[in-house]
Amino acid sequence: MAATDFRDYYAILGVSKTASPDEIKQVYRKLARQYHPDLNPGNQSAEARFKDINEAYEVLSDSDKRRKYDQFGQYWKQAGSGAPGGAPGDFGNFDFSQYGNFDDFINELLGRFGGGAPGGAYSARSRSGAPGGFNDAGNFGEPSTMAGIDLESNLTLTLAEAFNGVQKRLSLGAEIIDVRIPAGAKPGTKIRVRGKGQANPYNGQRGDLYLRIEVQPHPFFQFDGDNLVCEVPIAPDEAVLGAAIEVPTPEGMVTMNIPAGIRSGQTLRLRGKGWSNPKGGRGDQLVKVAIAPPKELSAIERECYEKIRANRSVDPRSALKQVRL
Repeated sequence: MAATDFRDYYAILGVSKTASPDEIKQVYRKLARQYHPDLNPGNQSAEARFKDINEAYEVLSDSDKRRKYDQFGQYWKQAGSGAPGGAPGDFGNFDFSQYGNFDDFINELLGRFGGGAPGGAYSARSRSGAPGGFNDAGNFGEPSTMAGIDLESNLTLTLAEAFNGVQKRLSLGAEIIDVRIPAGAKPGTKIRVRGKGQANPYNGQRGDLYLRIEVQPHPFFQFDGDNLVCEVPIAPDEAVLGAAIEVPTPEGMVTMNIPAGIRSGQTLRLRGKGWSNPKGGRGDQLVKVAIAPPKELSAIERECYEKIRANRSVDPRSALKQVRL
């Protein structure tokens, strides 16, 4: 049940948590008369209010139901039906009603681990069989046989660390662990560290730690699946005549041939020079070409460009003459 589904029966009746049974009965009778459908014909709001009032009174007028509701809040029904031998007693007088949902309870139980992976605190992952909690069917589980609690956190890497792989030292509260991140981790990759989650307080069994990889932005390379994308400027004469240019890759500079007559915005492919795949192989590097005219010209460059303009045989905008609405 989500936090927003929680019904505060005391608030519905407008009484305090310490209200006596007689006070609750007196308030109920007053409200029931006020919102009874027979006295509010066609009033759907009054009808809904009447149902809420009856639901609240049904629970708070029953001493056993009220005790469970006070202790377990929105989970009082599950706590009362699924636990062997009266499991609510296993938690003593712990008040679950202060939590909006079970994840909130788990996160406070853990106290969250501090000062660990870059990018944020560790948080509990919902998992069937969390210690002392409810399983996926909504039933109260047997604490002594349940698995530990999985934890999850973000881990931020540089592009070089993600490409080459890296060993990171992380702090899990008082525990320090070394985690090996394999080469080729990409944004969103999850690394599972077995047995480094939160322990089940009943049997000591630990869950797993999941590290969700984030990669810092790079000024030259961007991701495109298993490929890398970059943009390389070329001079106008290289675009016209073709050229062999040096292009950065994750492993260093390589020579790439620019075909004569290439247009700005076209993309060339360097096969096998992209991102590492943890299972083996490499993606490609996609090189987008951007023709970069010089901002300043020497005297001879200007003279040459003026001669080209005076003797140019092709009008690049000739097709535009045919454009009509």
